[in-house]
Amino acid sequence: MQATPTPSGAISANASGTTSAQSSSADFSSLPLSPAMLSNLQQLGYQTMTPIQAASLPAALAGNDLIAQAKTGSGKTAAFALTLLARLNPRWFAVQGLVLCPTRELADQVTVEIRRLARAEENIKVVTLCGGVALRGQRASLEHGAHIVVGTPGRIMDHLARGYLTLEGLNTLVLDEADRMLDMGFFDDIATVVKQAPQARQTLLFSATYPEGIDKLARQFMRTPQKITVAAPVAESTIAQRFYQVERSNRLQTVVQLLLHFRPVSTIAFCNTKQQCKDLLTLLQAQGLQALALYGELEQRERDQVLAQFANRSCSVLVATDVASRGLDITQLEAVINVDITPDPEVHVHRIGRTGRAGEAGLALSLASMNEMGAVGKIEQYQNAPSVWYPLTDLTPSSQAALLPPMATLQILGGRKEKIRAGDVLGALTGDEGGPAFTREQIGKIQVTEFCTFVGVTRNVAQMACDKLNVARVKGKSVKVRLL
Repeated sequence: MQATPTPSGAISANASGTTSAQSSSADFSSLPLSPAMLSNLQQLGYQTMTPIQAASLPAALAGNDLIAQAKTGSGKTAAFALTLLARLNPRWFAVQGLVLCPTRELADQVTVEIRRLARAEENIKVVTLCGGVALRGQRASLEHGAHIVVGTPGRIMDHLARGYLTLEGLNTLVLDEADRMLDMGFFDDIATVVKQAPQARQTLLFSATYPEGIDKLARQFMRTPQKITVAAPVAESTIAQRFYQVERSNRLQTVVQLLLHFRPVSTIAFCNTKQQCKDLLTLLQAQGLQALALYGELEQRERDQVLAQFANRSCSVLVATDVASRGLDITQLEAVINVDITPDPEVHVHRIGRTGRAGEAGLALSLASMNEMGAVGKIEQYQNAPSVWYPLTDLTPSSQAALLPPMATLQILGGRKEKIRAGDVLGALTGDEGGPAFTREQIGKIQVTEFCTFVGVTRNVAQMACDKLNVARVKGKSVKVRLL
């Protein structure tokens, strides 16, 4: 089935005998899902299907192989997660679903989403297998039984080679952001993994673009896949793009000027190289700005800390390479700064697409030198819109006050392995034990990982909250807490 967008943004199908998403209901109740799942979807705020969900779910739930092309942030994770869960036998502790992702960040987010959607089912166990974490702990998780595995190709291969992971019971394979995996040179790794999976399985491939390698994957590993292409409805962009011409000598200092002029609470500053990230991070921190960096070669523990602090809004600026430009979904991201112009216009769109989500206003600020004007021209052609340039002389600090993030992050040494849940931490902070009770408004995002828990609290009560948790009990046990 080749689906094409109608002028209104709905999805229509060609004459293939398949029901089109345009004529079918966009309500989840039109799908063959259990009453418990439908109730959970409603509780989670899933009111109606997004275009990619409406186009792909009927075919996927019917057991068809699928190639679905849709932009990042279109709701594809729920589309394949609902299919995975619908095909599971919860009483059989074997790996029945496998999701391959290009990066650790995306794998972590996919795992979180699957777990949310699995709340309606019996005890569904989802295990994440990515590099940067000791194999021993991951092996122990697999030995306790897993229904769904989410991971990066290299680490999945490692577990398969060692015999820690077997795929004999696999019924659904998902290749998420397949184009990104191909860009990163994972074709052979994917092939190695897929060859160890049963042939009688369903394969779902999701991709933002359609490079040549997708056809090669489909020919080798899929059975007459249906093709669905979904374009986002044409709508006025909520992202204001501004371009500034810079020289090599003033590029990084201009980033500081932008931050002090526009004063965004949360900003991602994208650099083309790891060294540029390090240089910018050093400058920002020297200027007293709360900044952290995310790039390749960071250990998983470091990556978790960086992402938790940024998601908690306790870090003003995340300096990142494009390893973070996909799969990184931060709510309320006010601005994106392109410190370097990317030579790939599609990457530019992915970068700026981190801001201006859910109808909120976003700001995309791009710095370009004369030798980058060719890349700017490609962006103009890709977006079918001219770049709008502003003079650097317009940038003046709007306030003398320091640009401080509103939150701080506490790290609890204990996570899912200790059966800690977000509700346990919230109860400890709002309870009377160990010191004054904090209000729900003073507590931000609580993220529970395998071995530790990150808690966002308002900056003015951070030390008091840390002291309280070090005295109080979480899950009936004493815990060690530190302020990051």
